[in-house]
Amino acid sequence: MNVKNVLIVEDDPILLFVNEKLITNLGHTIAGTARTGPEAIDKAKSCNPDIILIDIRLLGPMDGIEAVCEIRKFSNVPIVFVSGNSDPKTFERAKETEIKAFLTKPVSLEMLKEILD
Repeated sequence: MNVKNVLIVEDDPILLFVNEKLITNLGHTIAGTARTGPEAIDKAKSCNPDIILIDIRLLGPMDGIEAVCEIRKFSNVPIVFVSGNSDPKTFERAKETEIKAFLTKPVSLEMLKEILD
């Protein structure tokens, strides 16, 4: 298994905690965490993640899709969107950012294992 450094972008502290535990239980490391779009952009620059797990709805005016559009200006890091809402319009917006995957909440150990391994 190739250990990956994962940046998690999630505004819900409970879901952030759960995702951290699932990822570390799979043997991967947490490169960093963020709760807003601007924090995600800064962390993507500073912690050089192997993959980003990012919620679409975040704190503040910038959503996860907008944050990834900014990250794409300096990085081709694989992106996994996580959303509680998988409506077609949101999914189409997400696909435009060249995503690796789109997961619907709640995320399970099996879902993450498939994406990270």
